[in-house]
Amino acid sequence: MPDPLTSELAESALERATVTAVNRRLLPLLGLVYLVAYIDRQNVSYAKLQMAADIGLSDAAFGLGAGLFFLGYFLFEVPSNLLLVRVGVRRWFARIMVTWGLVTVLLGFTTSGTVFYLLRFLLGAAEAGLFPGVLYAVTLWYPQAYRARAIGLFMIASAAANVLGSAVAGVLLDLDGMLGLAGWQWLFVVTGAPAVLLAPVVLCVIPDRPDDAPWLSPAARAWLAAALAAEHRDAPSGRAAARVLLDPRVLLLCLTFVGFPLTAYGLSYWLPTIVQGFGVSNTANGFINALLWLLVAFALWRVPRWAARHPHRPRHIVIPVLISAAALVTSVALPGPVSQYVALCIAACAIVSAQPIFWTLPPRFLHGAGAAAGLAAINATGNLGGFVAQALIPWIAAASGSPLAPMLLLAAALIGTAIGVALVERQLPASPSHMRTA
Repeated sequence: MPDPLTSELAESALERATVTAVNRRLLPLLGLVYLVAYIDRQNVSYAKLQMAADIGLSDAAFGLGAGLFFLGYFLFEVPSNLLLVRVGVRRWFARIMVTWGLVTVLLGFTTSGTVFYLLRFLLGAAEAGLFPGVLYAVTLWYPQAYRARAIGLFMIASAAANVLGSAVAGVLLDLDGMLGLAGWQWLFVVTGAPAVLLAPVVLCVIPDRPDDAPWLSPAARAWLAAALAAEHRDAPSGRAAARVLLDPRVLLLCLTFVGFPLTAYGLSYWLPTIVQGFGVSNTANGFINALLWLLVAFALWRVPRWAARHPHRPRHIVIPVLISAAALVTSVALPGPVSQYVALCIAACAIVSAQPIFWTLPPRFLHGAGAAAGLAAINATGNLGGFVAQALIPWIAAASGSPLAPMLLLAAALIGTAIGVALVERQLPASPSHMRTA
């Protein structure tokens, strides 16, 4: 008769080996893809420093154009993720990368505000489905106990993108006039090309699902299939996408998530302009911003690991959200640029590090095509907060004549997010009993 302790230890070793293999094979490439996507999404915040005047747009008009990205993203997110389920992860990701890379390069040849508006909308439509597609892929490759850490490691790419993007953007802007191109033109051309070049790599390397991964042993595939099947046993099955989109929990999560992109994009979009007010060069501006995102990367690594070791995960969403709200308002009241910058660093670390734990909530009641539709709907609706951050906030700042009004708006949205998380948690099934610290 087999020794139960020996069997448990063998299963634990297989579990660790399987998750480690998945981490090593998938997360670096997916993280690199997201890094390139995030740079191409956010490079407009640096291009604004030169581009707005060149094409004759005010800050508010330029912010509206930048925000149109999120409108295209919103309209095409759910259809894109449903097509991903049918076409497969690797093919659809490759298509997304080629189209968004080409649109980014075209932004470097913008001749008017109208063209800028059109291309920003098309960029959102082209990139729609990437982030929720990765979230859907995580549900195929990771049991619940490992998802927050996997998403946290993946999202470190967004912080790395801001670090690299900040440094590179400042240098590219200072190439102004080289070979007859403005600095902002160099910025779009240089940052758009990697997406097109990486697409064939994604097509060849990323498997659609665990059964297609030659680097997983049969035992590893069997363990992963059993762990995921045990979780799906308690989840509703066979639900059409339309029904999922009408689920009250999905609708509440859609509203709850708005505070995250609203704050994160508000910070990342306006931070270069804030730092420019310190009287530094474009290159120094980039490196000052890079420091903030290095701190965010550490928070993305640390907070999900801490949350995974404690049973009551919602507090690891609610507490950082409330800290961020307080830090944003405080940043306006503090004297001097250094103290204001420190407060913004705290706000950014808190709000971004809570997101990986937030994304473990939907898979507790959604899976399969329902998960693809639900995750896309939550991300798409929430990312309208990005539109508000880049279009409405500059208008509020100009109309009020005070930097406090936009920060109060962000803080109010975050308080609503904290309340929403608490309400959603009360309606979700308990986490699977097999969840444990790895």
